[in-house]
Amino acid sequence: MLTARLGWPAALVALALLATTPPAAVHAASPPQAARKPDVIYVPTPPEVVDAMLKVANVGPDDVLYDLGSGDGRIPVTAAKRFGTRGVGFDIDPQRIAEANANAKAAEVTDKVRFVQGDLFQQDLRPATVISLYLLPGLNARLKPTLLKLKPGTRIVSHAFQMPDWEPEQTVDVNGRKVYFWTVPKPK
Repeated sequence: MLTARLGWPAALVALALLATTPPAAVHAASPPQAARKPDVIYVPTPPEVVDAMLKVANVGPDDVLYDLGSGDGRIPVTAAKRFGTRGVGFDIDPQRIAEANANAKAAEVTDKVRFVQGDLFQQDLRPATVISLYLLPGLNARLKPTLLKLKPGTRIVSHAFQMPDWEPEQTVDVNGRKVYFWTVPKPK
């Protein structure tokens, strides 16, 4: 694990390389976009944090979970396996997409989840009822306007990092790691 090798400060510095591509609405089924470097380095979410994220988001069989920066797919795969949740994972790294597809196949949930290689800022997030994140505050800040335009009641859960100027409805401590939860409000 990166934080164990580098420590939190160095890991956060490494994660802080942000892309400058502006968000655009592109349907999730679009073919992969031109490759660019990932916004963050891959740091897997520990299983106990995945469990807490899915619990606080109250996922179920009627949900569609979109995992932004899905890495090896552990969040959508776990949601599908345990709760029957349908899911889509987005990651720009083709190696992570291959790992995620292999994990979905091993868990026998390929009928419930799929993985899209592409820029998470260029995806149509509207079908999601739950959004999961493990992104830096700067990326969360870039996503926030898009998230606030989603259907009221859409649930958002983030590992480790909050949204600027958006107080979480719930914060869960998992062995010193934080999980933050929000619900998209009705427009004012």
